[in-house]
Amino acid sequence: MSSEVYEYVVIPLLIFFARVLDVSAGTLRIVFIARGSRFLAPLFGFFEVLIWLIAVRQVLIGDPPWTIYVGYAAGFTMGNLTGVYIESRLAIGRQVVRIITKREKTGLPDALREAGFGVTIVTGRGARGPVQILFSVIDRSRLPEVVQLIGLHNPGAFYSVEDVRLSEEGIFLPGRKGLQRRLRSRAK
Repeated sequence: MSSEVYEYVVIPLLIFFARVLDVSAGTLRIVFIARGSRFLAPLFGFFEVLIWLIAVRQVLIGDPPWTIYVGYAAGFTMGNLTGVYIESRLAIGRQVVRIITKREKTGLPDALREAGFGVTIVTGRGARGPVQILFSVIDRSRLPEVVQLIGLHNPGAFYSVEDVRLSEEGIFLPGRKGLQRRLRSRAK
């Protein structure tokens, strides 16, 4: 391999992949900080900085070709995309879903409970009259299921979703099998 290929192609590609790794690690570190993970956040931070130092060293030595700068910037961009994708696939943590509906009987609370979600209902008054506010704290990985139930039982209902940093007690089931086991044990 010629030194020009190494300098203009191989080194920029290595820097690109190093940046993808360190920026992805940084994204996950921030997520773990927000979730209060005292062990994983520093661990990801260590690898983030270590990889970054290796990549930056290559950028700062001598008079690097323009392809190194492009590799560095492109790696940063791809690292952001990769980190966000990984974070969305992990779906770590819990979220509170707040559903505001004008209709009293929608079947939505019962459908949510049947699916294993805890639901709290509060009566309120909105801009256009009486409303019901449904609250449910759910595992983040199950949000699509809740959104689907909202669309099925109360299309057009307003809902918002917020991350929960800490929650205790309540109904948090690992899945429907867990729900069935709990219901059977309560019936006895």
